[in-house]
Amino acid sequence: MSTLKFEDGAVQFRQRLVVSLLSHRTILIRNVRSDSLDCPGIQEHEANFLRLLDKMTNGSRIEINNTGTQIRFRPGVLLGGNIHHTCSGDRSIGWYLEGILPLAPFGKEDVSIQLEGITDGCCDKDPSPDYLKCSILPYFEKFGIGAIADEAPPPEIRIIQRGAAPDGVRGKVEFYCPRIKELKPIDMTDMGMIKRVRGTVTSCRLPPSSAARVAHAAKGLLHRLIPDVWIHTNPSTTKQCGGLTSPGLSLILTAESTTGILLSAECCFDPKQERGSELPEDLGQRGAAMLLEEVRRAGCVDTSAQSLILLLMCLGPEDIARVRIGTLSHYTIESLRLFKQALGVEFKVRPDHDTQTILLSCLGTGFQNMAKAST
Repeated sequence: MSTLKFEDGAVQFRQRLVVSLLSHRTILIRNVRSDSLDCPGIQEHEANFLRLLDKMTNGSRIEINNTGTQIRFRPGVLLGGNIHHTCSGDRSIGWYLEGILPLAPFGKEDVSIQLEGITDGCCDKDPSPDYLKCSILPYFEKFGIGAIADEAPPPEIRIIQRGAAPDGVRGKVEFYCPRIKELKPIDMTDMGMIKRVRGTVTSCRLPPSSAARVAHAAKGLLHRLIPDVWIHTNPSTTKQCGGLTSPGLSLILTAESTTGILLSAECCFDPKQERGSELPEDLGQRGAAMLLEEVRRAGCVDTSAQSLILLLMCLGPEDIARVRIGTLSHYTIESLRLFKQALGVEFKVRPDHDTQTILLSCLGTGFQNMAKAST
């Protein structure tokens, strides 16, 4: 098959590599920060992600020129199995985990990965493992991944040890996902009504009262609209965080509807801001407002999970799959163009003026996992 060529640098770096592996097409990326005088070429976290893909596959070939501004990636075969990887301190574990989630079900064996690095404090640019656990994994079962408990356990993300940015590089996260032969088509068009809200406040090297203040402020805003709100506090001591970590405070909220739709939102203290610039009460109200904004958009998938859900729809059987989206993000729009170029899947986009939402439907490629585990 022809080589996929991109001239716009590191845009959608992980997404393009993932699509290359799933479509078995070589990818060529040029002009990776070629205009940058301070730091041209690929950065440490991008090279680290390439090393992770190399561990997950057999036969992949990675070619990088001397300046790091051009990358050629020839995909190999996804293996699965037990993998241990140390992530770069530039990005959180969630950035790596989000990138490999679409690949996990299609290996020769069930995949079990342990990642070490930062777990909290980067939710302004990277999803946290808690968000992926609450938002993405429930959709995996809707696609048939781990849906039958007798055949294999369901996908799971376990936070073994936390580490807050920028010094908490000793965090540990375990991810398990069973292999699957093919996905199921989904039809998520009925949002329903919100019936409950659940959440967790996580703190590192901070008094437990800080987490309680965040939870109280978030519930104060949410109780105006719904009575069934429960927010758990999970304070972690310095010893539980591996000794060396920065102070951190984060909030993850999930709203569940009467039709089983889950919408999540998260926020955290920015480690780059001065200490005390944002109170715990402000963080709690900000997180609750972000969740209410997701609910207002009336989509069946929250904004950060859109591109991943649409990619799994592309890999589904040759049947119609439909989903209701509130507002398409710019990243999702670029992903739709990538899916059309690499996988040949074109979505039908139909606006619903009554609910101010968008209905997206496509015909899957019938992707099947033909790999067999060696005995």
